Amino acid sequence: MKASSIRCLVSAGPTREFFDPVRYVTNPSSGKMGYALAEAARDQGWRVDLVSGPVSLPPPPGISLHPVVTGEEMYQAIDRLFDSCDILIMTAAILDYRPRQRSDRKIKKDQLSMIIDMEPVIDVLATVAQRKQPHQLILGFAAETDNLETYALKKLQNKNADLIAANLIGSSEGGFEKEDNTIHLYGHGGFHRKLGPALKSILARALISELDQRLHGIHSSGAGI
Repeated sequence: MKASSIRCLVSAGPTREFFDPVRYVTNPSSGKMGYALAEAARDQGWRVDLVSGPVSLPPPPGISLHPVVTGEEMYQAIDRLFDSCDILIMTAAILDYRPRQRSDRKIKKDQLSMIIDMEPVIDVLATVAQRKQPHQLILGFAAETDNLETYALKKLQNKNADLIAANLIGSSEGGFEKEDNTIHLYGHGGFHRKLGPALKSILARALISELDQRLHGIHSSGAGI
């Protein structure tokens, strides 16, 4: 399979969920890891679609950028592009919950309740992965504050992913808004590989190399991993 015919779909950055037109909840994801992965995939010769939440990073040249804001918008974009991709890389930090009601007008301070009713946001990865085909690879990400391996392996199974790249948030190993990171890569059959500490651009190239090897394994065997 020629590199130029491989389609890679990457999600990156945070999402925002709104109370009203001027207030929202979000998280500190900078999008740097996702953008680095998109650029590494492009440099591998793959065709790359990048679905990005709100970030302050410049659009990477040679990549199809699909800007989104909310979790629902992220889902709609990923859902539309998933069937035509060979590899899905989900680095986006999608909020799990959103306000149940969103006002069309700014809520005045004295009218804003201190208790907000919330509802779940669709689980984007688990939803689209239900229709994963044998020729497709899925790399998910997990950011945890403790029990890294336990949660990563649980996500590996529950999300129908091939690999989970997990990292500890709030540790010396890196994480949100930093230039470097340490990643623990988990796969089926007891696969575990530690990457870093290193710059996110270096980690991105290592992850793309791992995916490239597995993708060629799929096409040489004619079966999934």
